[in-house]
Amino acid sequence: MASQLKAWISIVLILGMGSIPARAETIRVTIEKMAFTPAVITAKVGDRIEWINKDIVDHTATVKGGWDVVISSGKAATLQLEQAGPVEFYCRFHPNMKGRVTVTR
Repeated sequence: MASQLKAWISIVLILGMGSIPARAETIRVTIEKMAFTPAVITAKVGDRIEWINKDIVDHTATVKGGWDVVISSGKAATLQLEQAGPVEFYCRFHPNMKGRVTVTR
């Protein structure tokens, strides 16, 4: 009887673990030589993107009708992702610089 109770408690604990929210992650994107690296990333709602600018000029990570993150030369900037879906971003100062993030739940 005691072993059945232990087994049942173990199953409940294991199943209950699925409801614990996953820890948010930080995805790092380097900006160097006028390019986002990696340029294509996948993240989850709640994760953060950290852009690290190694160029000698300022850049942005801009979404038309959405966010606009300025990343100063030699600095980093972070954005928390709040909505699921594919997002195309670019540098407002250098429109040929492009990236894409697919945000899932």
